[in-house]
Amino acid sequence: MVPLTLPELEKTALKIRRHVIEMIHAAGSGHPGGSLSATDILVSLYFGNILKFDHRNPKAEKRDRFILSYGHVAPAYYAVLAEMGVFNEDLLLNLRSLDSSLQGHPSKVHADFVETSTGSLGQGLSVGAGMALALKSKKAKEKVVVLSSDGEQNEGSHWEAVMFAGHHSLGNLNLIIDQNCMQVGGMTTEVLNLEPLAEKYHASGWDVYQTDGHDFRRLLTSLSNFNNKGNKPRVVIARTIRGKGVSFMEGNEKYHACTLSEEECKRALNELVKG
Repeated sequence: MVPLTLPELEKTALKIRRHVIEMIHAAGSGHPGGSLSATDILVSLYFGNILKFDHRNPKAEKRDRFILSYGHVAPAYYAVLAEMGVFNEDLLLNLRSLDSSLQGHPSKVHADFVETSTGSLGQGLSVGAGMALALKSKKAKEKVVVLSSDGEQNEGSHWEAVMFAGHHSLGNLNLIIDQNCMQVGGMTTEVLNLEPLAEKYHASGWDVYQTDGHDFRRLLTSLSNFNNKGNKPRVVIARTIRGKGVSFMEGNEKYHACTLSEEECKRALNELVKG
């Protein structure tokens, strides 16, 4: 797929955000805040020529592996895949329905395009490290990309995987942290302060990049490092805003997980008409 231009990426992200609101409203529950903060990252990965991915054959052998570690932002992930043509966008309104392929968290049991089931936080990077080690042992050229949240950095299993990746020189393992500075219990600085986050990764043998997670030019520049060769795993810490794009959701703890009323849905969609 030819990478989109910056205006095209912005237009696509706007459409994805509208889908997110419609999906969560139709489902009667979901996580709009994180889904909206992660949207630009996901759009950049799939439409910015970062991931090697064939929408006609999502499980092609010569594919890059993508893991959505914080699975509760699945609405944005599903909307991006629908926009790519992996499945018909009409299915998006089946989010969280019984036996739907679009479960509230990505489920490999329900959807063949999912690399691994996620939802229990702290496990995605461990699975990704295992995949990266297997690919490395086969001398395969494909890479692994894991998208995580800053709240997920609280998990001990995550840091075991960070150290494992550095120790084994997994240069094909790449991590993105959606740093919106909020988690279910409040601000990350108050729940469990993560700083100095970049230095912790440096000390574990990772290459570290920091960027604005809503600036496509800067975001793509940072993510393009995933295609470099080397012996160090890489992490991009992307500064974002929870609820990005909807004024009354931005930075609002209420919208971590909620039911969107008809009024809230209409207000959000009105704001997302032109961005």
